[in-house]
Amino acid sequence: MIDRPMYVEKILAYRDTPFVKILTGVRRCGKSTILNMIRERLRDSGVSESNILSYRFDSMEYEEVPAKEIYKKLKGELEYRGRCYLFLDEIQEINGWERVVNSIFEECDVDIYVTGSNSRMMSSEISTYLTGRYVSFRIYTLSFEEYLRFKASYTEVKDARKELWDYIRLGGFPAVNTRAYAQEEVYTIVRDIYNSTIFSDIVKRNQIRKVDQLERIVKYTFNNVGNMFSAKGISDYLKSEHRSLDNETVYSYLKQLEGAYILHRCSRYDISGKEILKTQEKFYLSDTSLRYSVLGYDPETVASSLENVVYLELCRRGYTVYIGKLKDSEIDFVAERQNDRLYIQVTKEINSLKTEKREYDRLLDIRDNYPKYVLRTDDLAGGNHDGIYTMHVADFLLGKDY
Repeated sequence: MIDRPMYVEKILAYRDTPFVKILTGVRRCGKSTILNMIRERLRDSGVSESNILSYRFDSMEYEEVPAKEIYKKLKGELEYRGRCYLFLDEIQEINGWERVVNSIFEECDVDIYVTGSNSRMMSSEISTYLTGRYVSFRIYTLSFEEYLRFKASYTEVKDARKELWDYIRLGGFPAVNTRAYAQEEVYTIVRDIYNSTIFSDIVKRNQIRKVDQLERIVKYTFNNVGNMFSAKGISDYLKSEHRSLDNETVYSYLKQLEGAYILHRCSRYDISGKEILKTQEKFYLSDTSLRYSVLGYDPETVASSLENVVYLELCRRGYTVYIGKLKDSEIDFVAERQNDRLYIQVTKEINSLKTEKREYDRLLDIRDNYPKYVLRTDDLAGGNHDGIYTMHVADFLLGKDY
């Protein structure tokens, strides 16, 4: 078990506080393993094994078990033990889980940690039963730094910049990074993750009958990672393919893909007007390997996948990320975190003066003093151009200072 201290330490900072800890993220991103790491830390700190209780609710044992029975079982286990640490994995499978957690939290001497793979975990029901009494942690697939650490456990890692291409191609699901898998083996594993997510968290949960329609939406969005589009644009495209689908249905499917953490929606931000725009958004994937496992690997898509990994890294670092609009030009990312802001352009390489002028001039047109970056992957990725930092994408992902 390779440690992921970034998450473990952040979560354990809330140990023994009056908050339920909720871990969410796409299936197989490592939530259950992080719970194991937290349990290990508790044991190391002297907590008795008998005071650490764990349950997995995606097990057949709990299929169709009503919430009240779960409540009785948990309360019976917790009584007379003193302070306990309760771990509830994939609890969204239980209808009414919020009431169970709320009751146990109020009635027992317990510190609670829960995980779930669907945004229903953060639904209005939580607001009803756990208002002000939970903290949520979004778990992502492996960062580039974690990917290198995982890879170093079974082979020598020589050049981080060269490893970046494998990271984009093979992705960051922990399950495919514990040993050297061939590309097709990786995509087989990721395809299984994708299929189980689509079936369990979307088709089954939302009782979708026309699965072929959903699959067309998936393929369209996967093909257009990093491109601006709307529900109407998808609907119009499908009509041109003689597949009629109204805007509301398309929008509903997109919401469901977001809810299962397959897609991340990135809105546009008007830098001059300082407002979030409601039209023409971009979508990014929770892991680049999803695209290639469904559509096949295509080297021509690496540039947009590069953008995808930068987007995810900014999210991991706690930024709220937008697509920037400045007059008629687009800034790849405007990233905000409390009083911090970054402006970022991502490009695979700059091989002409025209391309260089385009990438840098957009940032130079922004009249404020927040840091501005051009991230690229060619040999000239370094230096300072009129106050704009130029960095190799790999160095940025690894958090290296300019």
